[in-house]
Order: sequence, then C-alpha cells, then structure tokens
Amino acid sequence: MMNYHMAIDIGASSGRLIVGFIENQIIKTQEIYRFKNSPINKDGHLIWDIKALFNHILQGLKKCKEQGITISTLAVDTWAVDYVLVDDEGNLCDEPYTYRDSRTDKVDNLFYAEIMSLYELYKRNGIQKLKFNTIYQLFVQNKTTPDVFKKAKHLLMIPDYINYQLTGIACSEYTNATTSQLVCTLNKDWDYELIDKLGLPRNIFKPLHMPGYKIGRLKDSIKDIIGYDFDVLMCASHDTASAVVAAPMTGKDNVYLSSGTWSLIGIESYEPDSSLLSFEHNFTNEGGYDYRYRFLKNIMGLWVLQNLRKEQPSDTTFEMLYQMAQDGSGYKYVVDINNQIFLAPQKMSQAFVDYCSANNIPSPSNFNEILFCAYNSLAHYYKTVIEEIEYVKNVKISTINIVGGGSQDEFLNALIAKVTKRKIYCGPTEATAIGNLCAQMISSGEIADLQEARNLIVQSFNIKSI
Repeated sequence: MMNYHMAIDIGASSGRLIVGFIENQIIKTQEIYRFKNSPINKDGHLIWDIKALFNHILQGLKKCKEQGITISTLAVDTWAVDYVLVDDEGNLCDEPYTYRDSRTDKVDNLFYAEIMSLYELYKRNGIQKLKFNTIYQLFVQNKTTPDVFKKAKHLLMIPDYINYQLTGIACSEYTNATTSQLVCTLNKDWDYELIDKLGLPRNIFKPLHMPGYKIGRLKDSIKDIIGYDFDVLMCASHDTASAVVAAPMTGKDNVYLSSGTWSLIGIESYEPDSSLLSFEHNFTNEGGYDYRYRFLKNIMGLWVLQNLRKEQPSDTTFEMLYQMAQDGSGYKYVVDINNQIFLAPQKMSQAFVDYCSANNIPSPSNFNEILFCAYNSLAHYYKTVIEEIEYVKNVKISTINIVGGGSQDEFLNALIAKVTKRKIYCGPTEATAIGNLCAQMISSGEIADLQEARNLIVQSFNIKSI
C-alpha cells in the first residue's frame, strides 16, 4: 500500500500543498493546490493575512480527499523570523506583522545600548544581523505594546502556529527558532538569559523539537471540515532548512544556493562558527536538519526580479524577460543588491534609479537596462559571497547547487556560471517541499537517513548542469 505524505510549503509570495510518495525507489510528487501569498497593509503596517493562509490550507486538504488521496502524515514549512502571540483561548494577541514592515527601522542602536552589543549577541547565537530578525521585532513590540505579553500564552513561529491551528498543540521547531536570534548555539535551546534581558516572559517560549517529531493528530473541528485524519509532524520548518535537505551536492567544495524570493547561499557544517572573522563578514549559523548548521548569507534574491516583473504587462513571460534583460546587457554597472532600498520600495525600478543617483553611478537609461542590472548584480553578489566563504572557512568552492524556483531561471543561472566561473547544478526545483517530504519519510522509516534521502533525490529528479 502506497504511503502518502503531504508537504505544506508556504513562501513569502506563494504557497503550495504537495503530496509525495516512494515508488520503485523513486520519490514522486504531485501538486494538489497552489495559492498566492503577500502582505496586506493595515493601519500603516504590513501584516500577514494569516486567516486567509489557513483557509487555503483547508481548501487544499479538502481537494486532496476529493482526488482520492489518503495521506498518513503532514508537515509545514514557511519563511523565517515572523511569529504570532496567542492567548490561552487560541486567539491572536496582536497582528501577525511581516518582516518587511518598517517597525524595526533604526531600532538596532537602541537595542545594543539597552540589551547587549551586536558582537556579544553574535557570540551567543551566531546569527547574521538582519534588522527584521525576531529579536528586534520582539524588542520593538515590548517597547510599543507591552500589554500584549501579559495576555500571551504562546509565542509561535508561523509554521508552529499553523501546526497549532491543526492540532491544538503548541510547540516549537528548532530550525525556524534559530532564525529568531534567541537560540543559544552552545546548548541548542532557547537563550533564557537573553529572553530575561529583553523583559519577555519565559513561559511563552515552547519546548524545541527537531524535524521528524510527531506533534499529534488533527483537532476534531479540523477533521469535521476536511473529512479525514493523519499525523502532523515537524519537518525542518524554516523553508531554507528544508531546501538544504534536498540539496544533493553538499560536499566540501560545494555551496548550495536556495534561490527563491530570498537567495541563501552557503555550506553545510556540523559546528557553528561564531568567530570574529565570521561576524565581520556577517555570516549566519542557522540551525539545520540533524543539528547541522547552515553557514550562509541571506541575499535579497528573486524578490527584486519578481517586483520588476510586476511593472510589466501581466502576460509578460519569463522568456520575454530574459530577452529584455539581454537587450539591456550593454549596461555594465552593478548595485549592492542587498541594500535596504530594495527591501520594500513603492516601485522597484525607481529604487534602482535612486540607488544609482545616491551612489554616483550612471543610471540605467531604460527598463531593459534596469532588469539586466538586477540580474547582473545578483550574480556578482553571489560571486562575492562565495569568495567570502572561501576566505572565512579556508575552503575552495568549485560547484554551486542551485535549488528552488530560481533553478529554472535560465538567464540568471547562465549569468551566475559566467560571473563565478564555477560548475552549476540546477535542481530540484521544488526543493523545499521535497526536503519537507523527506523529513516525513525518514520519520516514518521509509528512508534511513539524510544521505539516503539525498541519494534518492539524485535518482528521482532532473538535475541539470551548466
């Protein structure tokens, strides 16, 4: 009898429900349901429509039953750093703010003055400084609306909250928790001393569990809606952590590039590196599957290209964009694609013009040149990060394994190969969902371990080389 598993994989721009199973030593997948996801503006703040997200999940689960598929397990992965506060009746205590909201702008110096220095913080958790990390969001929230913490019973990252809605059980998954900057690298648990310094109640932080942990069965109310039941498990619930599970090329001379709304480029390590050198180069040590570390950098990624595409007619295809970028390839300047000006601009093309003006760079003369500048700047930033990895970790990188949606971007990937002068492997495309599914299959005993999972992925999916 076939054993079906469901991956709920939600990114910052879209979500999908994908069923997976093993047949004749091949992992097979089937997309059941897909939906869009984007922040909404409420009272001047960017928030997630968390109710709509959960309704989409229920619609997808009902569609699964309509197609005659009975799943045995389910796991959820999403983006990182964002969270909700929940009271003892399961209600939200405040809005589910997005990391692109402006509330953490310019808060870092106040944090360092009141709590601890950036380097002291880095030595505790090894996490790259990003102004929207959970720790800064909580710091601001406790400054502006401290009463919400009096009502809160649980602090849950987004995938943990979805699990809570499904099962009624509140618990936290390790890989996503590490992105909060509140998990200690020494004991791999919440840093309660730091939590105390922030003035936050300890009890809202739930016990940490690893991918494969069985949370429980569905609540009766959810079973009544979708018409069946299954085990809810934890995968590596930070989507990048699941994507890295599915990156088969993870040897000493390889880097992975998880290419989606964000680009995350790095290596897999068994030990965190919170050294001064790593700190000075702003690398992060995010928790991974089986207590491995993802030594990487977060880069603005396809978000920039996605927003430029929105400025074109809705019927503009990727092939048309590639041609437009090629037509603009006479523009040879690059920008710092990780600059905050590109994080949440009103109009992405204008952000490029504004950046160039502010930095005394000749501005692109038309949209095609802006588009090529975006592509070219991404490729050059990847090259810089790879060279930094080589320097900080004293390794030589020969291969880049691009996984995720960006592995299909032929123009960008050819440009990466040209700029970095390294061998490129592209795929699998649905790496995050596949990594999610593999964690479930390992937990169920169908796959022995992570290495066997990666071997199966090579056998099962088309991984192209450049």
